[in-house]
Amino acid sequence: MLIQKDQKKIRSILENIYKPILPKKDINYFKDEIIQIIKNFNKKNPKKKIIISEKTSLIICYGDAVYSNEKGSIKVFQSFFQKNLKKYFDTIHFLPFYPSSSDSGFAVKDHYKVENKLGNWLDIKGISKSNNVMADLVINHCSSRSQWFENFKQRRDPGKDYFVEADPEWDLSAVVRPRTSPLLAEVQTLDGKRHVWCTFSHDQVDLNFANPEVLLEFVRIVRHYLDQGVRIFRLDAVAFLWKEPGTNCLNLNQTHEMVRLLRSLIEHAAPDAILITETNIPLRENLAYFGNANEAHLVYNFSLPPLLLNALVSGDSSALNRWMMGMPAAQDGTTYFNFIASHDGIGLRPAEGLLDDDEINRLVGLMEESGGLVSWRALGNGENRPYEINISLFDAMRRRHGAGEDGYQEARFLCAHAVMLSLQGIPAFYIHSLLATGNDLNRVAHSNHNRSINRHQWQADELEAALEHGSNSHHRRVFDALKTMISKRAEQPAFHP
Repeated sequence: MLIQKDQKKIRSILENIYKPILPKKDINYFKDEIIQIIKNFNKKNPKKKIIISEKTSLIICYGDAVYSNEKGSIKVFQSFFQKNLKKYFDTIHFLPFYPSSSDSGFAVKDHYKVENKLGNWLDIKGISKSNNVMADLVINHCSSRSQWFENFKQRRDPGKDYFVEADPEWDLSAVVRPRTSPLLAEVQTLDGKRHVWCTFSHDQVDLNFANPEVLLEFVRIVRHYLDQGVRIFRLDAVAFLWKEPGTNCLNLNQTHEMVRLLRSLIEHAAPDAILITETNIPLRENLAYFGNANEAHLVYNFSLPPLLLNALVSGDSSALNRWMMGMPAAQDGTTYFNFIASHDGIGLRPAEGLLDDDEINRLVGLMEESGGLVSWRALGNGENRPYEINISLFDAMRRRHGAGEDGYQEARFLCAHAVMLSLQGIPAFYIHSLLATGNDLNRVAHSNHNRSINRHQWQADELEAALEHGSNSHHRRVFDALKTMISKRAEQPAFHP
């Protein structure tokens, strides 16, 4: 049961968010509703607890990164994991496994379901009994083909007031975005034409957290995920959550208060649970999501991938060294989430102020020579700027400035992971780095989506053949070398995050 102090804390956060737009009695009502949703969860807490130590390593993958035609993909991955990875990884981040209409799962149609072809909640719950499970709380937006959005168009609940509407005459030029598509999408409703806010794509419609009913819905979703064994929550694109015309709509105070609230609720339900913020933004703004050790337990170390890649392909480590020397030690109860590859791309905004424009442009050009693609973002002045490089990390290490392909691809690749493993925090390995998977240009052509280049799907038998003992494939060499590094790190208490 939430004690009086915790209830006051929740009410205080709700006031900080909603006092300008809600009367006192409504704030009290929503506080009571939130408490009612979450209060009894800890009576059913499983005995297994998350223990973070130098032995903690995390693997990131889609539920269908390894597949067969015989059973649900999560079960296929679980078989691969048990055979090859269990000794090295205690935590699995399954990227969105919910029914979705686009963006490889990040346009969620139903947060309460598992996509049929992947499996079901029993699969997730079963894995959580032996491993920590991290799942995405896709909180900023949902699919334009969700029931919520259909209800919005039909002007019925739930959904009628769930989305951010805007007037196309408003001056929204200050809004910071990671895309070049128009911010507003016109839709036809029973009440006529409306314009809805779409930070990422017109299939990903932004949710309206100024309506506390949306917050209640996500508290229910959090409770549901906890019930299914999820203990690590990744707040996807959370920096964009709160909209305030006339501002840049990025990292607003209300967004930070929402993170504080979710942490309070999750910690009450499961004291060992962990909150991580996915904020692909410049360094200082990213670190702000630690708060005073009362917001995220973990923040993505987003500056690491572009700086480390730049050092290895340029032969100049000065920017990387300056950044590493200037990084503050994490506060007690928090740490960094270290990664150098992900399902997205190598973000360039976190390199702003750390690499100059010429360095960024040279890096982008070299990655294009290595088969990579570039995603762009629009600035308020109509200019476009590189937002991220889309490339598999293994292929990103293929060339060096001024030297072309020099035979050191594997060496650079392993060196990058050795540096990552040495840093304070929790190391995370994207499955396609662990397997040294190359660019999947066929998948890009099929999906017409740049990020598909690093979202390959391995047929289970083909993967086993590539990794079989005695194989001299680069997949096997890299796989063995990385597992050895992970094992060495786990033996050293100095690497406790």
